[in-house]
Amino acid sequence: MFTGEYHHNLDAKGRMIIPVKFREDLSGAFVVTRSLDGCLSMYRPEEWDVLERKLNSLPMTNEKARRLKRFLLGGAVSCELDRQGRILIPQVLRETAALRKDIVLVGVGDHVEIWASEKWASDNDFSDMDMLASDMEGLGI
Repeated sequence: MFTGEYHHNLDAKGRMIIPVKFREDLSGAFVVTRSLDGCLSMYRPEEWDVLERKLNSLPMTNEKARRLKRFLLGGAVSCELDRQGRILIPQVLRETAALRKDIVLVGVGDHVEIWASEKWASDNDFSDMDMLASDMEGLGI
């Protein structure tokens, strides 16, 4: 399970270091794709296979299903760690998530999110504890 928040940098070639804590679970190939929140998501093959099967089971006659498949499957790339524990994020995905130099990797259970630092700070303000408590209650937690 992926947990934690890590602040890193992209180098000039678009490579980023994967935190050591995540490397154990991401050994071998894994998938990076677009996310609905304006970030990128990294999946282990087993989690990606589950999501891919669900997407492929959607009816191709449904316009919303086709659009979602294009978004997630069309944006997916297979990645592998290099010897320094880095991955290369393709330019098109860096642009999609507005990734520049400062990035944040966030473990959210079954996958890792990759955020532009500025977007992470603006979209994820956790200072309102009453709102968080209300959200938890609404979700039955």
